[in-house]
Amino acid sequence: MPEWVNWSRTQRCSPAVLERPGTRAEVVGALERAAAVGRTVRVAGSGHSFTAGVLTDGTLLSLDRMGRVLDVDPESGLARVEAGISLDRLSRVLHLHGLALPNLGDIDVQSLAGAIATATHGTGARLPNLSAQVEALELVLADGSERRLTAADGDLLRAARVGLGSLGVVVAVTLRCVPSFRLRGIKGREPLEEVLDTLQERADAADHFEFWTFPHSPLAVTRLNLRTEDERHAPGRAAEWLEDVLLENHALELFNRAARRFPRAIPTLNRTASRLASRSERTDWSFRIFASPRRVRFVEMEYAVPRDRAVEAVRGAREILARHPVSFPLELRLVAGDDALLSPAHGRDTAYVAVHVFEGMAWEQPFREVEAFMSGLDGRPHWGKLSFLGASELAPRYPAWEAFQAARRELDPDGLFSNAWARRVLS
Repeated sequence: MPEWVNWSRTQRCSPAVLERPGTRAEVVGALERAAAVGRTVRVAGSGHSFTAGVLTDGTLLSLDRMGRVLDVDPESGLARVEAGISLDRLSRVLHLHGLALPNLGDIDVQSLAGAIATATHGTGARLPNLSAQVEALELVLADGSERRLTAADGDLLRAARVGLGSLGVVVAVTLRCVPSFRLRGIKGREPLEEVLDTLQERADAADHFEFWTFPHSPLAVTRLNLRTEDERHAPGRAAEWLEDVLLENHALELFNRAARRFPRAIPTLNRTASRLASRSERTDWSFRIFASPRRVRFVEMEYAVPRDRAVEAVRGAREILARHPVSFPLELRLVAGDDALLSPAHGRDTAYVAVHVFEGMAWEQPFREVEAFMSGLDGRPHWGKLSFLGASELAPRYPAWEAFQAARRELDPDGLFSNAWARRVLS
């Protein structure tokens, strides 16, 4: 029997059937076979979500063979691609045509469909999450029919842009892109309280601003990305490996392994790790600045709160994490509001606060406390990160919740695309 495991190795399942269709016709065939024997269907991306959203004992589809670029029009800025393409490959192909996505997160190995379905985002107070770039979305529905959703479909497209894998199989996406651009990426170290006191001004002044801060440390590691016309100025391969792999991954893993073995040393280890962060600067094409290698495994919870409550959210989460053996940093990013029905940033400018725990360390209690605190700030959990909430708690947080349920009833009336997680969070 096949087994599927996510990146963090915290979610796994043994589906009755694992299929890897390479064409739409093969997707239709897989759905027909599942329906004929009463199996439900879920679709797996790259496995970078932390939830049980993929898990099934029915049919599991992987779209990793459906990553073709179907059409790119540099004049209109529209690109139509298959849903299984990775964000990394998509960015590289777009760049060959003089185009780019206006924003990306700091990991680019996700599949496009998975990133869209969970409202994956980068940082930039004037920029919405990735799903807001969707111009059209092509679905294969439970009965094998195909449906192309555009703005003319209103709530159906707004539902499918963050569809949680519960409306159909996304097979192709048309994206609105922008001309290729370069970024000047600056990493630095500053007192946390100075960063928090000037957070809103920093967010408004920069194209992309974010920071990390370790529990117990008075410092913040800031990351500022600014659009520039300057030529590329990037470190050589050896220097890039030293910074991105050795310092940001291997050293971080060594600190966390020490913390896992000696939890009483965590305050000292965290303060030391913060002090070791040094200033760096590089200028390169946007997709090379946005993303960095992530080789240290962890589990994560991330909450979207109204932007004006960002500072309160950071301080409260730090206080909670400091009461537990947590050796990984907290992260703050900002995004613009959007209109996808189940986007955590629906209808409001948003601050995302992410908390992480190193693999093999206890995470449930600190995450439960953080979730309770963020809920008091009108927070909404990231769909791809851990949460303990169910539909009854989530529904009041989304003004368009019932519109999403109506779209689900229309597109998947018999619940073919369901699993235990979807039943819990969507009802």
